[in-house]
Amino acid sequence: MPAPKQTTRRSLLVTSALLSSLALAAPAAVAAPKPSDSPSASASPSATPPASMSSVGGARLGRPGTQVNLASGVPVLPKDVSARSWIVADAETGDVLAAHNAHWRLAPASTLKMLFADTLLPKFPSDTKHKVVPADLAGIGAGSSMVGIKEEETYSVHDLWLGVFLRSGNDAVHVLSAMNGGVESTVKAMNEHAEELQALDTHVVSPDGYDAEGQVSSAYDLTLFARSGMQKKDFREYASTVRAKFPGQTKKGKKVRESFEIQNTNRLLAGDSDVPVYEGIAGVKNGNTTNAGATFTGVAERGGKVLLVTVMNPEKPDHNEVYKETARLFDWGFKAAGKVRPVGELVPPKGAAQAKPGANPSGEAGGSGDGGSGEAGTGSKPVASAPAADGSSGIGIALGITGGVLVLLAGGAFLVNRRWPLPDLVRRRTRP
Repeated sequence: MPAPKQTTRRSLLVTSALLSSLALAAPAAVAAPKPSDSPSASASPSATPPASMSSVGGARLGRPGTQVNLASGVPVLPKDVSARSWIVADAETGDVLAAHNAHWRLAPASTLKMLFADTLLPKFPSDTKHKVVPADLAGIGAGSSMVGIKEEETYSVHDLWLGVFLRSGNDAVHVLSAMNGGVESTVKAMNEHAEELQALDTHVVSPDGYDAEGQVSSAYDLTLFARSGMQKKDFREYASTVRAKFPGQTKKGKKVRESFEIQNTNRLLAGDSDVPVYEGIAGVKNGNTTNAGATFTGVAERGGKVLLVTVMNPEKPDHNEVYKETARLFDWGFKAAGKVRPVGELVPPKGAAQAKPGANPSGEAGGSGDGGSGEAGTGSKPVASAPAADGSSGIGIALGITGGVLVLLAGGAFLVNRRWPLPDLVRRRTRP
């Protein structure tokens, strides 16, 4: 009979569609063995990438070497990129435009602080005060980058995050970790958050990114951390701040505590003698250790396109090479966007499909958002060009991202489209 046959056919089509949508998400669950179970957990990675790596985000991202779909009208990749691993992705759609050893587990250096911040920022209101005791600064690695925190001095959480983002201060990381129950508790929380983000190449041993046996991440995972962090208002503000005042040590006989200026060590944001400020840059985080070499993840916008680029350990020894290679990859990405067919995707967090309409996505520290409306009255200010609390300001074209309009597609539609849009992208402000 025709009617039952038609009904059966519809049922089969629905079932097929459902299975297909689940299959699209399946690669996110496929990962290489965890670092603790693998020889790659060594603090000294091999000179060449493994033949088989994680396939999170797509099978091609698990292959060694450069992955790109060159075709008519697509610009050729820059030939002078020497990094062991890199990735160029669309921050809004999650499309990976090109990659090189994207899932190679390497030492991350201070770019791991993006995961630290994304994990801990919501836990403490920015105006919370903390008096530093000697135990807070215990266990900081020799030669660590420091912002200059002193024992028996009181700092606000806002001060501490400025120290983390601008000066990559391991002392600030350890104080915040102490406030969070200690380094061990913080490392556990970071590993759990990495798993939630489907950053399965990552294994955290030290929350500050200091070289440690078994501590690894990948260009793919670092890009996930940046993308997740940029959903948070306070993360965006700290990551895009160029300079700020930091509290100094209280001097005897002085009623007013003096401060000193700190500047962001992200050279694409602050500039340097051989690296100009990159047009459209709005963060995110750099790192450098003996074992990791130089690492960097940046976010930039041009012409309505927002890209994320991560570069790990350039082999060329030139000064600021990690920023120069990042800039070349950004240049390529902006030219290729809309022309090149993606080679993979940045997967959403595990819980993204369960996000409910009206939930507060502002991510302000301490839950200071206004519920369903997000950052009421504040979302229209471009963060990199906005004045900081002390009157200092950022530079360049910034991401003015309003958390209140974050949209996470739910259910089957999310699985099919596999998009995690950034909210209310991009406003411009004239350079100061």
